[in-house]
Amino acid sequence: MRDLILDLSIRAWRPVFAELSRAVPPFVFTAFYPQGWERRQIEDLMDVLDREGDMVHVATENGVPLGWVSVRLHPSDSMGEIYVLAVDPEQQRRGIGTALMEHAFGLVRRAGMRMIMVETGDDPGHGPSRATYESAGFKRWPVARYFKDLTVD
Repeated sequence: MRDLILDLSIRAWRPVFAELSRAVPPFVFTAFYPQGWERRQIEDLMDVLDREGDMVHVATENGVPLGWVSVRLHPSDSMGEIYVLAVDPEQQRRGIGTALMEHAFGLVRRAGMRMIMVETGDDPGHGPSRATYESAGFKRWPVARYFKDLTVD
């Protein structure tokens, strides 16, 4: 199951990272992904699956994963976080992402948290994600993140 979850995640994010690689300055993209974004994402996701498995929830059909969500709790802020949300590209537009978010909302409520957050990119590739979160009632927090290449001046 783990390999299927990793595979669907990479397939779901492939078009996003194609856009992101064009939107982000090359020195930043190279710094974050020196061995390629897929390898970094797989390593990061394996860590989530291995270390935070009790907060990972998978939507399946006939034993096949359709999508998954990982939730983190931040009690000091009375906040939950949707840390990972991925839906198989072949299964998108069926309400699976929405159902996984609703499931996460319930988990966070039952944990006694007052709010939930999710982070995503502002590039064109993340547009569908932003639309999904906004339609679910998330309010955008204006954040600006800047990077400077210190190897050139």
